[in-house]
Amino acid sequence: MPHRVEIAWACLSNLVGEEAFSARLLLRNASDAPIAAGWQLYFNTCRRVLADSVDAGWRIDHLNGDLFRLRSTSGADWQPGEAFEIGYVAQFWAISVTDAPLGFYLIEADGKVTDLGDPEIQPFTRPEQLHRHARDLLPSLDAARRYRENAALRLLPIEEVGRITPRPLHAVFGDGRCVLSGTADIVAGPALAGEAAFLRALLAELPDAAGAVEAARIVLEIGAVDAEGPEAYALEIGPAALRLRGASAHGVFNGIQTLAQLLAPDGTLPCGQVLDAPRFGYRGMMLDVARHFSSTATVLRLLDCMAVYKLNKLHLHLTDDEGWRLQIDALPELTAIGSKRGVAGQGAALPASFGSGADVERSAGTGYYDAADFIAILRYAHARHIEVVPEFNMPGHARAAVLAMRARHERLRAQGDIEGAERYLLSDPDDASSYESVQMWRDNVMCIALPSVDRFFDTVVAHVAALYREAGVPLRAVHTGGDEVPLGAWLGSPVCRALMRERGWLDVGQLHADFVERCRAILARHGLAFAGWEETALKHGAATAEGCAPAQHENTRKVEGAPLPLPRPAFDGPGFQVYAWNNAWGSGKEDVAYRLANGGYDVVLANAANLYFDLAYAKDPQEPGYYWAGFVETRHAFVFCPLDMIASAASDPMGHAIAPERLAAMTRLSAEGRTRILGLQGQLWGENARTRERVEYLAAPRMLALAERAWAPDPGWCRIDDPAARAQAIEADWNEFANRLGQRELPRLDRAPLAYGYRLPPPGVLCEGRTIHANVALPGLALHYTLDGSVPTPASPRYTQPVAVPPGTALCKVATFDTRGRSSRIVTIALEPHA
Repeated sequence: MPHRVEIAWACLSNLVGEEAFSARLLLRNASDAPIAAGWQLYFNTCRRVLADSVDAGWRIDHLNGDLFRLRSTSGADWQPGEAFEIGYVAQFWAISVTDAPLGFYLIEADGKVTDLGDPEIQPFTRPEQLHRHARDLLPSLDAARRYRENAALRLLPIEEVGRITPRPLHAVFGDGRCVLSGTADIVAGPALAGEAAFLRALLAELPDAAGAVEAARIVLEIGAVDAEGPEAYALEIGPAALRLRGASAHGVFNGIQTLAQLLAPDGTLPCGQVLDAPRFGYRGMMLDVARHFSSTATVLRLLDCMAVYKLNKLHLHLTDDEGWRLQIDALPELTAIGSKRGVAGQGAALPASFGSGADVERSAGTGYYDAADFIAILRYAHARHIEVVPEFNMPGHARAAVLAMRARHERLRAQGDIEGAERYLLSDPDDASSYESVQMWRDNVMCIALPSVDRFFDTVVAHVAALYREAGVPLRAVHTGGDEVPLGAWLGSPVCRALMRERGWLDVGQLHADFVERCRAILARHGLAFAGWEETALKHGAATAEGCAPAQHENTRKVEGAPLPLPRPAFDGPGFQVYAWNNAWGSGKEDVAYRLANGGYDVVLANAANLYFDLAYAKDPQEPGYYWAGFVETRHAFVFCPLDMIASAASDPMGHAIAPERLAAMTRLSAEGRTRILGLQGQLWGENARTRERVEYLAAPRMLALAERAWAPDPGWCRIDDPAARAQAIEADWNEFANRLGQRELPRLDRAPLAYGYRLPPPGVLCEGRTIHANVALPGLALHYTLDGSVPTPASPRYTQPVAVPPGTALCKVATFDTRGRSSRIVTIALEPHA
């Protein structure tokens, strides 16, 4: 029988030295047998443990990435029932469950491996646990503060709430009703066969027209629309006929999504007209499947939800340090090794990361898409007019590929095939470079001076292009990543130094720029455009062996006093698409996207402070997600002003206002630069997304706010000069959108077959004496409560007005519910009981 070990963890205080916190691990052998001396306990943590801070008798070693190992130095067996308390200090801070160590597993002296899972995380309650340091001015969002924040919202009558999300250019409805049925007559030409089939499937569950009422005839057509762009459509709904005209098949599909929003479960919809077209042509979501694998079914569900809200790009982050997720026939090691995580019994695997555990087969870090899977995703997306943009991250964030190709090299070298072994090698065996990436890897960068790296990329691109051809889907661009190469990479590589001497390059920035151009040339030979994160288009300061600085951690990417990188003029021109991301307020990089657009680059806004959906919704210890760029509520995505983000500037991640002089110094978009903002993209990084449920929780409802800003007309906030009037306009629009979510859109997402697992906001609750007041961030969602200590359910009393608590009541529990009966986190209010 495997040994059982009980584990608990607590943050003791964040006020330890300069950006450090103290913590405590509690371990207990809950087995009936001793654990022999020599055992080792492994775990993942995003906070580096300071080795010399660990209590006497214990040692914690940083192995690589976020993997750490705990060992006893006593040399004694661990007896049944014996408990240990181990204190240590770690870098930065811990204010939420995301900051706790996760994914513990035990390796005994005889090599036996046991997964132990996550620890019990002790509550964060005291000020020194809830704040990052003395400069952290951002208050924790407890129930009372949520109540006060929600107090500005009011429940609107349903007729004042928009019917269509994202909001269209123009819509007007009368009192008449149109009736559709599952057998409705649909007229469409061959060019719209796919759209007609999609609509038939949508209508299939509707009842037949009742009584003497005849179902309306539906006409789908392509033609001129009085709105700009190929995605425009016009919808005319009459009592006897419904006509949907699109500027293209994509426009017709968009109109079908609007029709679906107007359609009631009984098959009726209001008569009227809708004219619509998107504000931006690029409206995307990025899903990171490298850190944790998302199944094909999870991706298809995301595509369905994206299609509902007219998003049209799925950026698939297929590779990173912690995983390679697409099978490449010519390079089988990429998935044979790079798609597996854990402690491998046979063969090889990548180490556990982000709490993925020791069991390779059961790990959320294990999995890949074979050709059939990927083609299925491509075709499903294409049928919904969504373009899949594949990303292969290089030259940094590439550890999975580097190790896989190193294993290939060793296998072929052992067989005597030296030429074959070196054909796709991604690392210099003699590289003595010293660096550490943002996620604490020390060996995750490709050696870009090797010709084999170019050959590797060309082979991957050729295989991917073939998959798109087999799927019958166009491939227009490949995203090459290019972000966060740590300082110090390549400086100790003889191969890199030799190439730099040969070309007369003085710093590795020139070496990196050359690599980007080589990747761009490879893609051009395949007829594809180049896409990459902002770093691929920026000129950074020189790096030498004497001038390296340590990399910052993933949660603290801001580097104080760092010089602002500027666009590389040599890379201007078509075929280069830049995704600008690192705009945390106070970082000094808030306007990089505008600098790039003004410098001639086509830019997709992927702004972390508004559009990173892996970041926690709120500063709440129970809210999952990182927060290095701040906390990103649904509202933060909604109020984002793409063409004048400075007008909607927020405080920095510590709650400090941005100095007016700093805002005044920021670059604004030029007239030419405005034309180069292609659109918006939400990012869902996968470090904290071990399950489909977590993916959907993090994605929505923020994704709906993204769709609103990317599609809907400019709300005009930035043209209001008076700050008070501007704020009032934003509040009014947010109130309407919050009602639209609570009263219309989230109930629609509850319906089968999609039933998307969006986040339900916990209620705001305020106790005044013996009276409980409650509200919710999305008006229209139901609140239910109990006063007897039981868990609220949809059958519990519904909160409609303040509740007077009877004497003797000790606890009030309140939760938000959707129409399926799902509950938010429960808010518990302790009352002073008295007779």
